[in-house]
Amino acid sequence: MQRPVHFEIHVEDPEASIAFFSDVLGWRSDRWGDMPYWLQSTGEGPGIDGAIGPTQEHGQSVALTMDVDDLDAARERVVTAGGTITLERMAIPGVGWLIYATDPNGLHFGLLQSDQSAGA
Repeated sequence: MQRPVHFEIHVEDPEASIAFFSDVLGWRSDRWGDMPYWLQSTGEGPGIDGAIGPTQEHGQSVALTMDVDDLDAARERVVTAGGTITLERMAIPGVGWLIYATDPNGLHFGLLQSDQSAGA
C-alpha cells in the first residue's frame, strides 16, 4: 500500500499563502533554491510536510505525492490503469526520482522513489 509523503499547494500568490498558513497553523517555510517554491514544515509527529508554489498548468490547487519502491513499475501501472504521465522521470537532488501523472478523471498526483543520490 502506497502512502502520501508530500503535498503541494498551488496558488496565484504563494507568499500570501505562506504567511497565512504560518499565522494560522504555525507552518515553517524555507525557499527551495532560486525557484518560486517554498518547502513547508508542518510540525512533528504523524502527518506529512509539503510545499507552496505558483499555480501549475494542470489547474489543480493541491497535489499529493506518493512514495513508491519502484518508479518504473509504478509508471507502468499508471499507464495500464488508464492514467497519463504528465511529467516524465526527473531527479529531485538529494531526495529521489519523481514523475507526475493524472488518473482517468484528470486528478494530478506525484509518484516518488526515494534515492538520495538522485541528480548527483
